[in-house]
Amino acid sequence: MGKFNFKDDSDFDQVKEKAEEFYSSIGSVRCPYFGESISFNVKGLKHLKFKAEGKARSRKEQYARLKLLHLALKVLELSKTVQGVWNTKKFEAQKTHSRWEKVLKNITFYEFIAVIENVRLKVIVKEVFGGETFLECYTILENRQGKQ
Repeated sequence: MGKFNFKDDSDFDQVKEKAEEFYSSIGSVRCPYFGESISFNVKGLKHLKFKAEGKARSRKEQYARLKLLHLALKVLELSKTVQGVWNTKKFEAQKTHSRWEKVLKNITFYEFIAVIENVRLKVIVKEVFGGETFLECYTILENRQGKQ
């Protein structure tokens, strides 16, 4: 059985619970590339479990991402270079006048790739512009590119 495959539902639930506790305890981590902290907020955790609003990732995909969470911190703490950057516009939920609205925002994604503990890992950081600009850990995945 692979390192990132779960055995049964209780194994999945245990890893999910442990990862959620760990994620909520992080708060933020300082990244040398940005020279500032990256937030590990509710949006980032939600993205590890859901592809889009109301569309959950498969349990296998969630398991791998949650199992890799502790390594994502190391990638961000050690990264002095970025492997990819792309800009886009995307609708983001924003609270305006005591209600939530979807607002079109400029977004930049930063891709960090590293090999840590014999795992090739890709961590995506999302920067949202307009109003308060902030960085958040957006996604974590095992990068299988180049594996033989």
